[in-house]
Amino acid sequence: MSIIQAIIIAIVEGITEFLPVSSTGHMVITSSIMGIEADPFVKLYEVVIQLGAILSVVVLYWRKFFDFKKISFYIKLIIAVIPALIVGALLKKHIDKMLESPVVIAIVLLLGGIVLLFVDGWFKNPSIEKEEKISNKNAFIIGCFQVLSVLFPGLSRSAATIIGGMQQKLTRKLAAEFSFFLAVPTMLAASAKSLLDVYKETPEVLNTGNLGTLVIGSLIAFIVALLSIKFFIGYLQKNGFKLFGYYRVIIGIVLLILFYTGVIKTV
Repeated sequence: MSIIQAIIIAIVEGITEFLPVSSTGHMVITSSIMGIEADPFVKLYEVVIQLGAILSVVVLYWRKFFDFKKISFYIKLIIAVIPALIVGALLKKHIDKMLESPVVIAIVLLLGGIVLLFVDGWFKNPSIEKEEKISNKNAFIIGCFQVLSVLFPGLSRSAATIIGGMQQKLTRKLAAEFSFFLAVPTMLAASAKSLLDVYKETPEVLNTGNLGTLVIGSLIAFIVALLSIKFFIGYLQKNGFKLFGYYRVIIGIVLLILFYTGVIKTV
């Protein structure tokens, strides 16, 4: 993977991390289009730059993350992240195998898009408008929705958790924000696990050049994600999910056609 390719993937990650379109799916598809092989460093890079994007949440919502007087906020995040950590640890090989299949991801993008076309009509009359009113039970159930995105790469962690929040009577805005908050411990754990695995199995990957690429990619993903979050919150409050649903359906169909006609090769 060249530095130009790394930058392109980082931009894709920054744009898509908080949109309900699957950042992982878009990175895998982008890598496939550019002919990048899924070697250990590429897999590590795609996880670590997600952490870079996620850190933009900490910057934008720093008052929330550093208000240590409200311990309940941290407890809710811990409760919500546990289901995904357990499932991720138990089914890592299954997940890694699915991540190597752009065709599977295209199918999940398509099916998830169909869901988004109708989701606005499913959850009406929300009653929870502030994070303080989210119970530990609400947080756990939202965390269980996050598990779906772990099991099915391409589904979108953002989409799964926002829908989970809306199912628990959160407003669209609060569901999106809690999804952002939950992404922080989730991606911290995923990045730490990926770094540890690489260090154990292929430590030579963590050379000076590759570390530089990780830093550059994370920084770019962080900056782009800052802009993406602000756009998404404003758009979602006014318009809902339909645009993202149509986008997913279209891109899913187009990608399947390109894969099966051999225009894009799976790698």
